[in-house]
Amino acid sequence: MPILTTSRPVWRAAALLLPLLGASLGTAQARTLAEAKASGTLNAATSGDFRPFNFLDASGRPDGFEVELIGAVAAQMGLKVNWQVRPFDGLLEDVNSDRYGIDVVAASHAITSTRLKTVEFSNPHYCTGGVILARQGGPQTSRALSGRTMAAEEGSTYLGFLKKLPFGKSISVLPTGKDVVRAVALGRADAAVTDRFVALEALTLYPKANLIVSDMLWKETVGLAVARENGAMRQALNVALKAVIDDGTYARLSQKYFGQNVRC
Repeated sequence: MPILTTSRPVWRAAALLLPLLGASLGTAQARTLAEAKASGTLNAATSGDFRPFNFLDASGRPDGFEVELIGAVAAQMGLKVNWQVRPFDGLLEDVNSDRYGIDVVAASHAITSTRLKTVEFSNPHYCTGGVILARQGGPQTSRALSGRTMAAEEGSTYLGFLKKLPFGKSISVLPTGKDVVRAVALGRADAAVTDRFVALEALTLYPKANLIVSDMLWKETVGLAVARENGAMRQALNVALKAVIDDGTYARLSQKYFGQNVRC
């Protein structure tokens, strides 16, 4: 039988149920597009732990491809960006509540049928795929993960993939993508399933770890998340995103962070 371990204490798991309970009792709505425009700001949230897409710089400020992209999108909308950094596994719940005033989440969420029951997504702002990250000689196929200890980020599609594998394995569920990469690099896990570009970035971050990256296991489209029934915000983001693509800003940012165009 699979063994599931987690770095989070039991009380945290119970605490994570509270937003779901609140939703069932009726949750206040997030800001509308009109309210965002009236304030002159776009309130954006990210996890800040998924380099090179989003991370914190030396001063603790959000940076990365998605952060710069949102800055350009907001400028097209005539707005300035206010950033919040929050845990990845709660971001899609946070955007549906007025507690944090979040207008858009930019945290590399793959667009899935399950998530579409919770939030609305913009048109994809990049395409990628899941891969296996391991040290030299480690597993590079799904079948080779049998009996291994693997790391995955809580709330991610990568964790969902590992849970569905039909053989025995041990999964260490970690709070951030950064923790997942570190676990493999330091030998605390045999392998991880993560984003293709995050895995390639890990080769540079940990050059002495002799990390290797598999071929893509599956493809993903990634979008910006907004609250349910906030179609006006989603449409405004789509229009601004298209403008950023058309004026060459997207291609410049993509080349800066990845050395290639990651547009779908």
